[in-house]
Amino acid sequence: MPPSIQFLLTQDKAALESALSLDPGTARIEVQMLLQHVLGVSRAYLLAHPEQVLDEAQASAYRALLNRRMAGEPLAYILGEREFFGLDFRVTPATLIPRPDTELLVELALQRMPQGGRVLDLGTGSGAIALSIAHSRPDAEVTAADFSNDALEVARDNALRLNIGNTHFAQSDWFSALAGECFDLIVSNPPYIADADAHLEQGDLRFEPHTALASGADGLDDIRRIIADAKEHLTAGGWLMFEHGYDQAERVRGLLIEAGFAEVFSARDLAGIERVSGGRLPL
Repeated sequence: MPPSIQFLLTQDKAALESALSLDPGTARIEVQMLLQHVLGVSRAYLLAHPEQVLDEAQASAYRALLNRRMAGEPLAYILGEREFFGLDFRVTPATLIPRPDTELLVELALQRMPQGGRVLDLGTGSGAIALSIAHSRPDAEVTAADFSNDALEVARDNALRLNIGNTHFAQSDWFSALAGECFDLIVSNPPYIADADAHLEQGDLRFEPHTALASGADGLDDIRRIIADAKEHLTAGGWLMFEHGYDQAERVRGLLIEAGFAEVFSARDLAGIERVSGGRLPL
């Protein structure tokens, strides 16, 4: 006999806790999200109809998704979407999964960008940063660049789905296809994990694109490239800001100062970790 919503919430919450070492609250939420996806209903509906029995097709579809999650596949890839900065973004294995920590970069960008300014997001992936900025500031002109065509297809689709029109897309290995273009603000969430870091073989990172995660022996190779070339693409007084690893802020500030940037800073995320650093091109 096919199971009820309540039975699955109880049984599979415990199974996810055990398989993925999740806390009980997270495990329950994940089961709810899988059921919502299969049944096409809201969380409130699930809570109001715990006795509802899934039909055979629904139970089969749910079980297939649960098995993928039990194997460690990220929930965002299974469901095909992730919320970021109040917007729902489509994500695929061609893109990183947007994370709450990165919202700090968007907030800092919005504080520093001029009215009607030009913004560049390097390594845009799903477009989460670029489109969040463009949505918040419809007066801005935002360029989203990525070397991956597959990622750019996802970002373009997100722009269409979210009805955000003030964004352009460019296939570019950092600045390679942007000769002669200048911006008032450049932002990026580049690869910043060391190539040999054991975390690359753990959790969600096992499923995300390696080229969007790792960057040389100390994780800073791509950040060095961005800093070295950014001055040619910034207007006078323009800002460069990017996310980096939990222990990289001091080194990143040093690289920015060495390159001649002024007003160099680091900002802490909600966990108190210095997560974003940046600097301003002198006037």
